[in-house]
Amino acid sequence: MADNARAKRLADLIREVVAQKLQRGIKDPRLGTHVTITDTRVTGDLREATVFYTVYGDDEERAEAAAGLESAKGILRSAVGAAAGVKFTPTLTFVADALPDNARTIEDLLDKARASDAQVRQASAGAAFAGDADPYKKPEDDAAEDETDGDA
Repeated sequence: MADNARAKRLADLIREVVAQKLQRGIKDPRLGTHVTITDTRVTGDLREATVFYTVYGDDEERAEAAAGLESAKGILRSAVGAAAGVKFTPTLTFVADALPDNARTIEDLLDKARASDAQVRQASAGAAFAGDADPYKKPEDDAAEDETDGDA
């Protein structure tokens, strides 16, 4: 088993090599400039690497990019092996990163919360308190009540 620091360094190296190779070395038109490598994780035994990527575009472009990455997997693994200099080059698995979808969901939820806040703000614009402005008893009020009770 390798230590976590070594796995982290290898993951960083894989991310950089794959990104550079996609940018400069792969001539596949499905892998244009709209593919971004976001993260890489390597198992503890340094045998498997998961490469997370995002694609700027619609579902069709995402499917084309996934097919292009699968077809370029061997070239990318060779480039990683040449750069890493390890005994066994990890196998690469490409996974579409869910980060943009999660961010879109969070933005939608925040928009709903803003709309709800605006409705509450609008409904409470002309509202008044149901009771006194300050509903809490103060020590002076208790003393005044005790004086009136003692006179009776």
